[in-house]
Amino acid sequence: MPPPAAHPAAPATLPDGITIEPIGAFKDNYIWCIRDSAGRAVIVDPGEALPVLDAFRAGGLSLVGILLTHHHADHIGGVAELVRTLGAVPVHGPVDERIAEATARVRDGDRVVIAGLGEGGLAFDVLEVPGHTSSHVAYHGHGVLFSGDTLFSVGCGRMFEGTPPQMSASLDRLAALPADTRVYCGHEYTAANITFARAVEPGNAAIDEWSRRVDQLRASGRPSLPSSIGIERATNPFLRCADTAVARAAAEHAGRSLSGPVEVFAELRAWKNTF
Repeated sequence: MPPPAAHPAAPATLPDGITIEPIGAFKDNYIWCIRDSAGRAVIVDPGEALPVLDAFRAGGLSLVGILLTHHHADHIGGVAELVRTLGAVPVHGPVDERIAEATARVRDGDRVVIAGLGEGGLAFDVLEVPGHTSSHVAYHGHGVLFSGDTLFSVGCGRMFEGTPPQMSASLDRLAALPADTRVYCGHEYTAANITFARAVEPGNAAIDEWSRRVDQLRASGRPSLPSSIGIERATNPFLRCADTAVARAAAEHAGRSLSGPVEVFAELRAWKNTF
């Protein structure tokens, strides 16, 4: 799947005064809050309303928009209550009738412009990344990526609706973004994903280095996120299916030869499903 060509490159960095903060939900979800110094905010994947409402009250925030990556309830379940309580705002989401709350449907190559945040607004390019779900999208701009449940740190989402070729292509597309792109995904799965990555590639020093950093962050009560595309290229087995060591480990687990990176990916995903 080629990158979008309808727009010039998205801005490389966040404007001054814009921050991205996690709001925890359920057991291990992250709802991302993009806010400016004036207290205006955009919420990404609000699966639950109450944590967002609590954060808005505590911080004196006002809602100016919502971004949705896919239709699963733990990513969209809080939208209706947020809009009802905080006021109607644009709700950007993929073309999928299962997301009834979306008011602005986005497709591959679209650019979402949020004029009410910061002095110059924000702009995110929409990337269609099917595999976890058939209509999953990601948002990329200002040096950050909101990847939903397609790309996790050192892992990827299960294929509930897609195929290995689809998911592999989606991950390859995200891996092609600049190495310093910060990755904000939907769940705190990093430590468990590292355990699997070590089983696949026990000699990878980059995994050990990232593991030490993740342990420090989690011990201090902080998220392991954001990761970066560079970290993922170095540590994430699902982005390393063309690597000799990863391909060998997948073939050994399968007990047969594998024909290429897509088949390696499929075997890794099946292995992880039962790990």
